[in-house]
Amino acid sequence: MQHPDSQKAGSSRFRLFAPILAGATLRERMIACLGALIGIGLTGVISGYLFGQGPQLPLIVAPMGASAVLLFAVPASPLAQPWSIIGGNTISAMMGIIAAYLIHDPIIAIGVGVSLAIGAMSLTRCLHPPGGAAALTAVLGGPVVAGWGFLFPFVPVALNSCILVGLGLVFHKLSRRNYPHVVAKPAENTHQTRDLPPPLRVGFQEEDLDAALEVLDETFDIDRADLSRLLRQVEQQAVVRSHGDIRCADIMSRDVIAIGRDAEPDHARHLLLKHNIRTLPVKDKEGRLLGTVGLRELSESNDTIAQALSKPAMADAGDPALSLLPVLTDGRTHAVIVVDTERQILGLISQTDLLSAMARLLPNNDAASVSVA
Repeated sequence: MQHPDSQKAGSSRFRLFAPILAGATLRERMIACLGALIGIGLTGVISGYLFGQGPQLPLIVAPMGASAVLLFAVPASPLAQPWSIIGGNTISAMMGIIAAYLIHDPIIAIGVGVSLAIGAMSLTRCLHPPGGAAALTAVLGGPVVAGWGFLFPFVPVALNSCILVGLGLVFHKLSRRNYPHVVAKPAENTHQTRDLPPPLRVGFQEEDLDAALEVLDETFDIDRADLSRLLRQVEQQAVVRSHGDIRCADIMSRDVIAIGRDAEPDHARHLLLKHNIRTLPVKDKEGRLLGTVGLRELSESNDTIAQALSKPAMADAGDPALSLLPVLTDGRTHAVIVVDTERQILGLISQTDLLSAMARLLPNNDAASVSVA
């Protein structure tokens, strides 16, 4: 009998779409295709409008096609950021022009041009693979490129690059994608001490990541900070998967102390102190969750509860309870409000609730020692 894994691997060979990039989906690729269509098309239209479409100047240089692949298909790549595209193409084209000017043998010139391009892009922190094609274009472009000489890297190469990046910025903004790619800030210690934030005190350390990269001795197309964030998310997902049978509904407090938005701030302070809680949900007249308040928010000069509202951390009753770990260990959030689809309050999970649930998952050392004896 054929092993199930073998059947799965065999069937995957016949898929119409089997992405090899981590995180790639059919939707992402469709967005990339649409972005390239709009980006390259408008780049050609705008360039032609500004400088005409005569034979004296290429409308758009070929490396822009490769730049569009990076810009729209892998916008999170360090190689696809605005400075990488503009600087990489422009500087590489300049290296190609210099190589063609100094070396008359085209075979030698193309090698020198691409080599200089890689070195220059590395020094200026704008490594961009299509830059190699820009260098080759500058060397082998013929009389049109030669006629423009040292202006060629700026017109049309830099011009094309700037237009393409500008269109990419607009497109990604409209499609709600993170571009230019901004790496999420690492967790901070909200107590302003030298200690690492709680989520960073366990698991791998940053020096472990550096040591692993040194051992592998390879260059990966991902920002180092993104790699660290990805690995920590993998750790979190493994914990959730291992204990996914524990749901928010299993550990939440159901008798939730809440307050209406029209209540007096003094009453909210009274409830917080009386019940020894740090988070007080605030409801509207229909009982829907509006936000939360705590003593910190109420200590400010607010005349009404509505002025002191904070954005609530929310979860569904069916969510894995351990998926709340990142929220409840961020140093700011003390409780997560469990709501239904109508934002009606079903329960509340505090840091203590989650800690108690996790304690039950720990092995019983006493029982283990008795069994061994």
